[in-house]
Amino acid sequence: MTRKGTVVLAVDIGTTSTKTLAADVTGRVLADHSVAYPMHSPEPGAAEQDPDEICEAVLEGLAAVMRRAGLQGNDVLCVSLSAAMHSLIALDREGRPLTRSITWADQRAAAQAERLNADGSGLAVYLRTGTPVHAMSPLVKLIWLREERSEIWRRAARFAGIKEYVLYRLFGRWVVDHSLASATGCFNLEKLAWDEEALRLAGVREEQLPRPVPTTHILTGLAEEAARRTGLGRETPFVVGASDGTLANLGVGALAPGILAVTIGTSGAVRAAVDRPSTDPQGRLFCYALTERKWIVGGPTNSGAIAVRWMADRVRPDRPMEEVIALATTVPPGADGLLFLPQLAGERAPFWNPLAQGVLFGLTLAHGSAHLIRAAMEGVLFQIRAVVAAVEKMTGKAREIRASGGFAKSPFWCQMLADMTGTPVRVPDTVEGSGMGAVWLGLHAIRTPDEPLAVPEPAGSTRYEPDAAVHARYTELMPLYLELYERLKEPMRTMWAFRQAAAAPDADRT
Repeated sequence: MTRKGTVVLAVDIGTTSTKTLAADVTGRVLADHSVAYPMHSPEPGAAEQDPDEICEAVLEGLAAVMRRAGLQGNDVLCVSLSAAMHSLIALDREGRPLTRSITWADQRAAAQAERLNADGSGLAVYLRTGTPVHAMSPLVKLIWLREERSEIWRRAARFAGIKEYVLYRLFGRWVVDHSLASATGCFNLEKLAWDEEALRLAGVREEQLPRPVPTTHILTGLAEEAARRTGLGRETPFVVGASDGTLANLGVGALAPGILAVTIGTSGAVRAAVDRPSTDPQGRLFCYALTERKWIVGGPTNSGAIAVRWMADRVRPDRPMEEVIALATTVPPGADGLLFLPQLAGERAPFWNPLAQGVLFGLTLAHGSAHLIRAAMEGVLFQIRAVVAAVEKMTGKAREIRASGGFAKSPFWCQMLADMTGTPVRVPDTVEGSGMGAVWLGLHAIRTPDEPLAVPEPAGSTRYEPDAAVHARYTELMPLYLELYERLKEPMRTMWAFRQAAAAPDADRT
């Protein structure tokens, strides 16, 4: 039995699903629900999702947790939102989508990103906006749309990300939180406003974009149909919230100096909290807002569990991930001399190379399926270690890593992360960091919006200490991992060009 106004609903709009949870003001989860949806790839490099399907997932999730937790509308203190970064939707004058939601994983703007980086304008934009210039960036996607989809471009009256579209459907207003705005490549970190030069490069006007608001901004006046379907009152406060990455730090309590957050789900990320905007002179790391007083620096990698699942599907198809990971435990660290570069979908930090590709190195007749699985898991963590090293150069040596995401449910993988980095890993009892971060941000917005952001330490956790001998073995292999990538950068470019030419409609098939 709940008391009136004591429950926060958190909605986390992710790449593979929307997760919704109900939690009380102590952080105790009362109910949760997940709705999956597909990724569409109508052409090479495309990674799109149906924005209306995601809106339906949000409504279904809210209704489900209300029902499962036995809540009435006035039990809900607020609803707080989290969302994946870098999505882009072109819309007409009536707010109807002209495109699907183009996700962070879409690679079709690679040529535009390469051009900006080559002429020096990319680094200049990054230093003002905190978003590395890459095909993932909405800035670069806008340039691609203008150049490659001119018919859609001419019809487009507005551009927004998936969370902004959901909020428009729920409230009829176009707003974007500072956190997601700071992940567009078009938002000036110091001014907390759209960046004039970035908009000029993109070819859009400020009025074509949602109005930036703090992550604690509150919307009321829920659409009547949405209120009916979810059971929420029309005046229920909706906290616009932040990006999933920044909220993951909040959710696992990684706001203090020396504490890193590592999330590995479909993709992966390493993040640390700082008190003011900070950028990397080499342009390797992002800087995104959490609140006006707290910022998150770090780097994302495309090479998360998706790379391990890809390998598992080839050597152990249709087997559960728990069984696949158990197989990897039968092989020693280093996979008996087998290295895997897991860049199966290009790569972001610290390489920022959309043309990067996967590589198996050292393969012999002595290697079996267990070696391949272990090498895939280690490859993901070698990439994470490379990002950790870049973050530590900005923020200092980490004394602890807080882990979240699907991988954190695996003790073996968490121990491997501790061994790889040489840093203790702590896993809070609730590993869905972004959803719990949305809960804490919602409570902050409702109760203490004018005070510094604070979060309680996770109530329970498991700690993994690094094994010095295993860490030494990974440290021996790390330079080889990085050297392989550097030596293969140009061959990767050549192979990418070959693949593009072979896929062209008029390619010679004889």
